[in-house]
Amino acid sequence: MRRERRKSDEDHDPHDRWLISYADFMTLLFAFFVVMYALSSINEGKYKVFSDSVGAAFGLGQGVPGVALDAPAVLALPNPALKRRSEALRREKEHMTRLARNLSSTLAPLVKEGKVRVTQNSRGVSVEINASILFNQGDAKLTEESDQALRAVAVLLKGDPHAVQVEGHTDNMPISNVQFPSNWELSAARASAVVRLFIDAGVAPSRLTAIGHGDNLEVAPNDSETGRARNRRVAITIVSGLPDIVTEVPGVDPQSAK
Repeated sequence: MRRERRKSDEDHDPHDRWLISYADFMTLLFAFFVVMYALSSINEGKYKVFSDSVGAAFGLGQGVPGVALDAPAVLALPNPALKRRSEALRREKEHMTRLARNLSSTLAPLVKEGKVRVTQNSRGVSVEINASILFNQGDAKLTEESDQALRAVAVLLKGDPHAVQVEGHTDNMPISNVQFPSNWELSAARASAVVRLFIDAGVAPSRLTAIGHGDNLEVAPNDSETGRARNRRVAITIVSGLPDIVTEVPGVDPQSAK
């Protein structure tokens, strides 16, 4: 009887137990793809580590076949504000370049003689004029020779909206008289003389600034007459209107800084 009962139990064993394993496998596979979907928001390093780990677990080596290891690319949407800023920067640079070329062309004879230099940088366009064609030695009164050159520059500046800085420079030879106690006063007076001529020629006074540097910003050694002659100059800078990025610096608590 026992043998017959045992045989009967074997006859009624179900043959669909594989469905349990199959269901477990499908559940794990679903979880795998859920995790893969979540990986779309992580960085490339973590993505590769996970891919290699899964590949090793399945005995496939590094990485998962058919799955790219590159992190998903982020779609860069156009920013209207950045586009407008970029366009404004492009127009400003083109305008300053045209202005520099016009100034160089207007002053071509003096540029050729080495008495005038026209340069351009991120600050703007600068016209450096040797003081020998503007003033007599130790004087701040413009010569007749300088009048024509400066008025030609003023014609170009008159219709331009940019601010203009006029900077006077001297050599290191000391000066001391009633009118100019030092090179500071002489350099400032020379810059002011050029500013006054620009105003007379129609340049708006609100755009003009006169600065005297004395002998502090030399462009050549003062140990020779040639070097000193180069240092005696007036620099006219048309300041670029390129916008600056302003960053506020927060205050620091003196107690926390200790």
